[in-house]
Amino acid sequence: MNIRTISQMAAQPTVAFIILMGVVSLFADMTHEGARSIYGAYLPLLGLSATMIGFVTVLGEFIGYALRLLTGVIADKSRNYWGMTIVGYGINVIAIPTLALVPENGWMLACVLIILERTGKAIRQPAKNTLLSYASSQVGLGKGFAVQEFLDQLGAFLGPMLLFCVLWLKGGRDSLEAYAACFAALTIPAVLTMFFLLKARRKFPHPERFEQDTETNLESRTQKRFFLYILAIGCFALGFVDFPLITMHVAKLKVIPADMLPLLYAGAMLVDAFAALFFGWLFDRIHFQALIISGLLAAFFAVFIFFINTGWGVIIGVILWGIGMGAQESILKSAVVTLTPRENRSTSFGIFESCFGLCWFLGSWLMGWLYDTHLTSMVLFSVIMQLVAIPLYAFLQAGNVAQKER
Repeated sequence: MNIRTISQMAAQPTVAFIILMGVVSLFADMTHEGARSIYGAYLPLLGLSATMIGFVTVLGEFIGYALRLLTGVIADKSRNYWGMTIVGYGINVIAIPTLALVPENGWMLACVLIILERTGKAIRQPAKNTLLSYASSQVGLGKGFAVQEFLDQLGAFLGPMLLFCVLWLKGGRDSLEAYAACFAALTIPAVLTMFFLLKARRKFPHPERFEQDTETNLESRTQKRFFLYILAIGCFALGFVDFPLITMHVAKLKVIPADMLPLLYAGAMLVDAFAALFFGWLFDRIHFQALIISGLLAAFFAVFIFFINTGWGVIIGVILWGIGMGAQESILKSAVVTLTPRENRSTSFGIFESCFGLCWFLGSWLMGWLYDTHLTSMVLFSVIMQLVAIPLYAFLQAGNVAQKER
């Protein structure tokens, strides 16, 4: 592909919209992932115990996923996709910088702001994914969502790096003043988030015009196949270990220096970003077979991390974990579009993300308990639940092939 071809593609309105929304995600993730990287060190300074920190963060995540079921329906009923996207991002970018103003012992206000940030994501996510799907349907669903995920994870990498620089300039002081400076610094990507979002809204007020649906496409979008897909990704989510459990295990093993653990997470995010690009491209060519391949690769990450007690074992396991995350954030969303009608797309995204979040929450909770009681059972549960999803993906792929042969 030569430079002229690339420039021609970039000039296409659909590609320009996807990239512009990807830039919005980049700065938004710099804001909230940067903040999340220091919550664990910041909240104890306000007087919160480990139990309370765990409760607040888990409650925030649960609300962030569960509310999407409702906000997806509201988005489809109102058709105000831009409005909900702007409100959701607006809440996000106000809540995080406001943490810089939390006074000493103001833990209650901090908790409210953290939960509010997750609520903002719940409001925007189904509507934003729907807007993106209109453009992605013209350039390739896998590629469209993959570009979004790549830029999203780039922001997730740059946010913590920005705060690392702020803390270094502050002399690495573990104080409320230093963390307030961190949250204040996040005002920069927060403002840029809203700038590029409003620019996208002004330049592309009607993204739905990008997509021209056909009767042929609609024939394959049946409720039965969609809920079979929900069952498949539910199994995958149940067996997918949350990263804090991984870092806790690695820290206990001491096979990687403690000060290198943030870099381990950053590395996982980079693998996630590039895996999303590759598997998004693959989805546009072989559809659900891409899910089968990524699922088979990711299924065994727990074996390497929790059974092979070496640094290389952990690194290989984290790479496989990153591949699973990349698939989750790109081709899983692409598949939702192929299985649901356009008029109910935000509702479908809401159902998908709420079910995924609930299953991930329950699975992580169960595997945390199994980790404390019987490590082998935890690893077996993780592997088996992810492998159970594979034949369901294969069944969906067979349905795609049968549809094309009609």
